[in-house]
Amino acid sequence: MDISTDLTELARTPVLVVCAGAKSILDLDLTIEYLETQGVPVLGWQTDEFPAFYVRSSGRRLSHRVDDVATVAAIARAQWECQLHGLVVGCPIPEAYAMDPGPLEAATQEALQLAKKEGIRGSATTPFLLAHVAKVTGGESVEANKALLVNNARWAARFARAYYSNRA
Repeated sequence: MDISTDLTELARTPVLVVCAGAKSILDLDLTIEYLETQGVPVLGWQTDEFPAFYVRSSGRRLSHRVDDVATVAAIARAQWECQLHGLVVGCPIPEAYAMDPGPLEAATQEALQLAKKEGIRGSATTPFLLAHVAKVTGGESVEANKALLVNNARWAARFARAYYSNRA
């Protein structure tokens, strides 16, 4: 089983990660299960489901939904005051940039098969897969990636501002 070091680091470091879920090339169920096993809360930002990166919804229900920045800040504060560590806020891609899951999944599966056929492994896999998906989607995945990056940064800044403005 290949587990990214960033997932294990979340269990050791007091950090709030804002993300659009996990990339569609990853096993979302295992990612969520691993985070849960490591004691890393996964919060849905204005959603009940874990986002799926380019797709707003993965169909995987989350235990915790948060709808306002003050609550995110309060959860982070409580987490860190209790000497607990990282937490993840799943923030769906803006609707205008969300991709259709069907063609995206087909492009991803095609890329995975091609990578296997060409013997691409390890750290070379993700760049290969993302480049192939970008090619197949005519660059739509690249635009979606830019949009979710900006959206994640915007919400992360809002959460940080709420966290620091309400310090006791």
